[in-house]
Amino acid sequence: MSTPFVLDARLAADSVPVIELPLCSARLMNDARFAWLLLVPRRADRSEIHDLDRTDQDQLWREIRFATAVLRDVAPCDRVNLGALGNIVRQLHVHLVARVVGDAAWPGPVWGSGAAQPYEAASLEARIAALRQRLAESGD
Repeated sequence: MSTPFVLDARLAADSVPVIELPLCSARLMNDARFAWLLLVPRRADRSEIHDLDRTDQDQLWREIRFATAVLRDVAPCDRVNLGALGNIVRQLHVHLVARVVGDAAWPGPVWGSGAAQPYEAASLEARIAALRQRLAESGD
């Protein structure tokens, strides 16, 4: 019997759900300083991309490409940082962070750069709605 997927408690606490993609739960980090998506493959006991089977790896990369394009549309930026660190939260998850020259952490990484500033309720709802609408456009 396989272990069921359970979202890591820290990821759940730091982010809000946006939409379920074919493989990943797409979640928005609750830090208004950055447009920051998490893609969390719904596979138990995975901590590295290479822990996924080939089919899931291919699907993850499709979802990363698509979510990156959506993030750029919803939050125009100079670049999107991609990371799958796992140093603190071991569960496999991929960060997609829209970066703008001069943002709160520029040019350094977003991790450890000051305290998160949670979205105000209306801004959070608007950001989630925009992301959800665009991410739902893909059946892939």
